Amino acid sequence: MADTLPPPKRGPLRSTWARCRKARPQLILSRRPRRRLRLLRWGGRRLLRRRLLQAQAAGADWREGCGPVSRSAAAPRPKTAVPSPVPQPAPSPTPSRASSPASDEDAAPRGPAKLAIPPLRPAGAGRALLLLPREQVFTFSGTCRVTCLYGQVQVFGFTIGQGQPSQDVFSTYTHSRLALSAVHYSAPEKSKKEMKREARALLRAHLNRDDRCWVMKNFSPLCSVVLLETLKNSAVRFITSHPGLSYVFEQERTTFQINAEYFAMRSVGIKKEKKKNGLQLTESVLSALEELVSVACEEADGCPIILVCGAQDVGKSTFNRYLMNQLLNSISCVDYLECDLGQTEFTPPGCISLLNITEPLLGPPFTHQRTPQKMVYFGRSTCKDNYENYIEIIKYVFSSYRRESPLIINTMGWVTDQGLLLLVDLIRLLCPSHVVQFSSSRSRFMPKLTPSYIDDMDGLYTKSKAKVRDRGFYLPEFADSLEFGDEEKESPAAFSGHKLMCVRSDFAFRKTPRNRESHNRVLRDLALLGYLGQLHPPAPKPLHPLHSLTPYQVPFSAVALRVIHSDVAPTHVLYAVNASWVGLCKILDEVGGFTEGPVLLTQTPICDCLGFGICRGIDMEKRLYHILTPVPPEELRNVNCLLVGAISIPHCVLKSQP
Repeated sequence: MADTLPPPKRGPLRSTWARCRKARPQLILSRRPRRRLRLLRWGGRRLLRRRLLQAQAAGADWREGCGPVSRSAAAPRPKTAVPSPVPQPAPSPTPSRASSPASDEDAAPRGPAKLAIPPLRPAGAGRALLLLPREQVFTFSGTCRVTCLYGQVQVFGFTIGQGQPSQDVFSTYTHSRLALSAVHYSAPEKSKKEMKREARALLRAHLNRDDRCWVMKNFSPLCSVVLLETLKNSAVRFITSHPGLSYVFEQERTTFQINAEYFAMRSVGIKKEKKKNGLQLTESVLSALEELVSVACEEADGCPIILVCGAQDVGKSTFNRYLMNQLLNSISCVDYLECDLGQTEFTPPGCISLLNITEPLLGPPFTHQRTPQKMVYFGRSTCKDNYENYIEIIKYVFSSYRRESPLIINTMGWVTDQGLLLLVDLIRLLCPSHVVQFSSSRSRFMPKLTPSYIDDMDGLYTKSKAKVRDRGFYLPEFADSLEFGDEEKESPAAFSGHKLMCVRSDFAFRKTPRNRESHNRVLRDLALLGYLGQLHPPAPKPLHPLHSLTPYQVPFSAVALRVIHSDVAPTHVLYAVNASWVGLCKILDEVGGFTEGPVLLTQTPICDCLGFGICRGIDMEKRLYHILTPVPPEELRNVNCLLVGAISIPHCVLKSQP
C-alpha cells in the first residue's frame, strides 16, 4: 500500500463553511463553533448567505478557489457591513464637518458621512443637556421633563419654544415612541457670534459654566438646546409599582454603547430608540392635519366640528392627540367629545364625556387622566344591546357644547353592521362640518360616508330625509330634545352637510385578531391605574398601597344604588357593590327618608358623573359605605348616587397588596 496515490485536493468542491473561512479576516465573523450547512436553520442560512455575498463584494472570490484578498483591497469595506449589531463610536464633543453648514464644501471630497447621535451631556443629577442641530430627530423611550432653553423643538405635534413652561413627556412601549425634533424657526439676520452671545445669556440662568462652554463649543446656527430632567409623577410611580407593569415605561435590553451619553440618559430615565420605532405619519395624514388646522384657525362662520371615524387600530386616537397638539399651537383651547366607550382618552373606560383641553397631550391616555366638563357613566366598554341609551347619553352630553372652540369627536371602531348604522345616526345628530374617515390595508371595507350617502342611508334610529330649505337634515326624533343656548335658538344653524376627508394610515400595529382583546384589556387597566394614581401625593413623598389609605364613610341613606346592565336581586345588591368600581353620580331627585336599608333605584338614570371610586367595604352595623376616591371633598358633597357597571378593578390591584 506504499505506492497508493494521495487523494486529490478538492478545490472547487470545498464546503460552504470553508468558503466562508476565506473571507473571515475581512468580515470579522463571530467565533462560533463550526456547523455544517445542513445543521443550520433558515435564519442561520440566510445570515451565512448574506456574509458570503458581502465577502464576494469585498473581493474574496471563493468561487474560483483563490486565496483571501489583501488588506488594501479589503480596506474600503467598513466593519459596519456586518448585519449584526456593532457598537458605533461615541460622538466627539466638537461638531463634525458633516454637521456644520459652513464646511459642506470641505467635507464633499471625503464622501457621505452618517449623522451622529445629537450631542448629549450630563448636567447634574437626573439632568441631561441635548443639543439638536437643524432637522435632527431624537427618538427615545421613557419619561422625562422637557425644557427648551434655546430655539424650538416639536414633540408629538406640539411646539415648545424658549421661555415656555416645561412639558412632561411620556414615551411608552405600548404606543409609538415619541421624538424630539428641531423646528426650523425664523431668526433675524444675525451673525453666528451674535447668536452665540444671545444663547449664552439665555443659558446663564439654567446651566453652570462648564455646560455653557460645552454648548458654545458645539453651537451651530438655528440649533436648539433642550434640558431633559427626571420626571417624578405619582401616576407613573403607582403603575410601575405593580409587578409586570414596569415594562410600560422601561425595558431592559443589551446595549453596546456604554459611554457618558448612555449614563446621562439613564440618569434621566430615558433610552435612545431607533427612528423606525417612532411615530410615522403618512402624507395623507399630514395633509389632513394641515387642512384641519387652517380651517380651525381661519373659520369665520363658527367653530368647526370634526368627527373622526374608522375601523379598529387605524390610528384614530393618535390622530386626535396629534391634531389637538397642533391646534394648541395656534389657539388656546379645544373641545373634545368622547364617544368611544372601550378606549377612552381622558377618563376611565365606559364613559361618554365632554372636555375642554388647554394643555398638550404628550403621552398615552393613562398618563393624562383629567376631569371632564360633562360626563356620564355608561358602565360598559361596548354599547351592544343598549343602543338607545347610548344615543340618549350622547345627546345629553353634547347639549353642553357651547360652540366657542373647535370640537373633535372620537367614535368607536365598530363600523360594520349595526355599528355603521349607529355611526350614521351620530353624524345626523351631531352635524359635523368635517368627517375624517380612516382606512388601512388591514381594516375591513367601509363605504365612504359622503353627504349623499348619509342623506340616502337609513340609520339605526333615523330614517333618510331630504334637505328642507337648506336647513340640513331634519330630525324630528332628535331636534326637539336637543338643548342649545339662547344665541343658537335665535339664529338657526344651517346644517348643510359635511366635508369628507379620506385618510389612509399605515401604522405599525402590535395588535392582531388574536391578541386584540387582551391588548385592549391591558390598556383599560392602565387607564384605571392612571386614575387611581391621583390618590397618591406627589413626589418625593412615599407611595402607599391602596389598603393603607383612609376611605370616606358614606351613610346608606345619603346615596342611592343602581347596578346597571345586569339584574341583581335586592338582597344581593350589597354583595355586588362591595369591592367594586363605582361611579359617583349626581341625580336630580332627592335621596332620604330611608334609615334601614340601602336606597335602590328601579331604572338607570342619565345623570352627571363626578368621578369614580372603589367601595373598599360595607359596615352593616353602622350602615356605612367605605369609598376610596380621588374626588375632592367639595365635589363629594354633591354625590347622591352610586352606579355599579361592568368595569372591574384591575386584578393587579387586588393581587399585589403588600
